[in-house]
Amino acid sequence: MPVLQGKKIVLAVSGSIACYKSVELLRLLIKAGSEVQVLLTPSAKHFVGELTFATLSKKPVFSTIFDEQNTQHHWANHVALGKWADLMIIAPATNNTIAKLASGICDNMVHAVYLSATCPIIIAPAMDLDMHEHPSLHKNIQILKEYGNIVLPTNSGELASGLIGYGRMLEPHQIMEYVTDMFMPKWNKPLSHRTVLITAGPTQEQIDPVRFISNYSTGKMGYAIANAYLKQGAKVILISGPTHIPVPYHSNLTFVKIKTAQEMYEATQKYFNLANTFVMTAAVADYKPKTKATEKIKKQNETDNFTIELIQNPDILKWVGNNKKQGDFVVGFALESTNEQEYALKKLHSKKADMIIMNSINTPNAAFGADTNEVHIYTHTHPEYHIPNTSKQELAYLLVKYIEQVQGTKFI
Repeated sequence: MPVLQGKKIVLAVSGSIACYKSVELLRLLIKAGSEVQVLLTPSAKHFVGELTFATLSKKPVFSTIFDEQNTQHHWANHVALGKWADLMIIAPATNNTIAKLASGICDNMVHAVYLSATCPIIIAPAMDLDMHEHPSLHKNIQILKEYGNIVLPTNSGELASGLIGYGRMLEPHQIMEYVTDMFMPKWNKPLSHRTVLITAGPTQEQIDPVRFISNYSTGKMGYAIANAYLKQGAKVILISGPTHIPVPYHSNLTFVKIKTAQEMYEATQKYFNLANTFVMTAAVADYKPKTKATEKIKKQNETDNFTIELIQNPDILKWVGNNKKQGDFVVGFALESTNEQEYALKKLHSKKADMIIMNSINTPNAAFGADTNEVHIYTHTHPEYHIPNTSKQELAYLLVKYIEQVQGTKFI
């Protein structure tokens, strides 16, 4: 039986241009077998009418506490709905709605049901860039999280104002992933015993206040692996360099944001004893400037050259390999351009890793920035294993599955 079959869901919609996405979200929930009651704030009706939501949900839509036409008192429904629902989703949640939820203001049906709800609550923000970056929003979101609500991240892209940045509500299918995962039975999560530390993305080594040494890593592979483990029930510690990927919300995720290799090294040491599997996907800078200028370095004249003295960064994978505990499993990544198998096997032994996942810079549509990848996997106990070019999401699932097979864990 689908995990959402028969689930009772309140879908609350506030006034945003993103309301059109809520129509599709409602369609997906109904298709998955859920029973959905839609609530609209008064301003939401300016974007999508009640008839659209009522037709899809096959239920009357509640908007105001009082029915203005029939003077029917809806006030009692907020208690009933709050107890009826298995889940409440507020999507989109505008800055105004988030502020009122955080402060306990109750001036429409959405707020009333929210304050009465005894079920889990998912909040999907949507707003323009200036509002998204305002300190008051971050303060209110933190309050809502402290209340126990699940506040989803936003996507980055072109906004209604024409600005480009974070603030776009997640796509309906992305929200459905969170909803589905929430209701996934425990027996469908075989890795609930596993705690995985994952490093992802690039590091940045500062030269002066405006320049740094880095690489083309986007973090897509590491984040995909983190999501694959989370879907199998594992606890994940994700230590990430700068990326443009929304941080996945999950109760089993600990997210640690860093910039430099030294910061990643220290974070890995901090969380090391909590984990029993280590997947080191990050593209860590091998070197950093010996000294960092406190002011922007200026060009002196047209003929002068400029030299930066570099020193080595800590070798994070080697440290993990040298310090692994009994039963730990260490996975390293290797991006190679020549003598690929030779260098991958050398890394497997020199870093005391249990597995090296090698991808080649020469493979089309793979490695940094691509949405697909192709890998060869080396261990001490199994023959070379090749996964042909596929999406990084699919590859992440296959990698986690293979890692668990080598460790001897049942995997679905």
